[in-house]
Amino acid sequence: MYLTNVLMRAIILPLVLGSLASSLSAGETNKENFTRFRGQNGDGVSSDDPRLPETWSTTENVKWATDIPGWAWSCPTIWGDKVFLTTVVSEEENTKPSKGLYLGQGVRDPAKGIHQWLVYCMDINTGKVIWKKQAHKGNPVVPRHPKSTYGVETATTDGERLYVLFGDLGMFCYDLDGELLWQHNITPEKTFYDYGAAASPVVHGDQVIFVYDNQGQSYITSLDTKTGKVQWRTDRDERTTWATPYIWQNKQRTEIVVCGFNRNRSYDLDGNLLWEFNGRMSNLVIPSPFAIDGILYITSGYIGDAHRPVFAIRPGASGDITLDGDENANDYIVWYLPLAGPYNPSPIVYKGQYYTLYDRGFLTSHEAKTGKEIYGKRRFAGGVSFTSSPWAYNGKLFFLSEDGDTYVVKAGSEFEVIGKNSLGELCLSTPAVSQGKLFIRTATKLYCITNEQ
Repeated sequence: MYLTNVLMRAIILPLVLGSLASSLSAGETNKENFTRFRGQNGDGVSSDDPRLPETWSTTENVKWATDIPGWAWSCPTIWGDKVFLTTVVSEEENTKPSKGLYLGQGVRDPAKGIHQWLVYCMDINTGKVIWKKQAHKGNPVVPRHPKSTYGVETATTDGERLYVLFGDLGMFCYDLDGELLWQHNITPEKTFYDYGAAASPVVHGDQVIFVYDNQGQSYITSLDTKTGKVQWRTDRDERTTWATPYIWQNKQRTEIVVCGFNRNRSYDLDGNLLWEFNGRMSNLVIPSPFAIDGILYITSGYIGDAHRPVFAIRPGASGDITLDGDENANDYIVWYLPLAGPYNPSPIVYKGQYYTLYDRGFLTSHEAKTGKEIYGKRRFAGGVSFTSSPWAYNGKLFFLSEDGDTYVVKAGSEFEVIGKNSLGELCLSTPAVSQGKLFIRTATKLYCITNEQ
């Protein structure tokens, strides 16, 4: 019997260790993937990696650069050895997006000509196009913001399927080899000043979730990842917003956080309201919520508004948690700043500091836990504008301007620009980081940048 047990242990132990090693390997691989807007955790922070670059140009540290036709500001989505990206190509010339602020109405008529809504899959090591699929072809039926495109939403993936949302058009689900599995059509609604939609989808378990806030009937809905069937839909008393929802997996529960002009809200995984509050949000709600170190951050900051709030929220809330009167905090709102919200870029928390990038080229820093100011507005350079959201790794923060210049800032209590990397082309898309590589989308190309040999 003793000999039998020894033999059994000798057989089982390697199997258990092998299984554990495989599990750990899979976990590490998952951390390397870039599954949604702003990455796996939606916060823009990547693990340190010596392969990740601090300096680059159109030639330096460029592993590959692939030409991408058309106009789109969606971000790369990455799983394993595949990079996914969307674009929209028009047969006719239309007004091209350009940098700067637009203090007025959108383009009030849909773009002219037949358009193709396309999905690309590229090899992560070579940039070679593995497959290209046409999700839709036809004339646009809704207008767009003059700075935007018909391909601004970033696709999301769970490693089995790719979920592609084209704003006022629909959701298209592909397997990772490019086969269309299902599609869910969206009835287009009028949006604020005809700016169009922009919020990206998120996936959790068997649900892929998107929000469509508009001037008609706003809603958040969940589709079954395998079939595209509607699992639930919750109407929202909102007008147009553009912030991507956030799946907040905290110590108490998993919830879906969605910003709103009227109310910021959290839903459970069945679409039921958990908590809400009136944040007196900015006129245009664009930055996406995110959480780090157990605290959720919500903000909005249209430059023409007198109130541009930031809220830090702890888990466990229920019901209405609106601040009363002159309160700066309550049981669930940890801190609040009335005039610190950014317009387009989402903020970032890195090494305990909450950084805010403003469209017109300023950066501020606050203590992430308390909201206390570390330094006020510091300017990168005169005349510089920003739309894409910042990212961080290796003790540095990166800020990509609309001119294609990335300013490198040393993390810490002092504002210190330690580098500037130029690609010389319009950039409004937020970069992706995966497997020791940085991916930056310009107006015409997708760059893969890395230190690795």
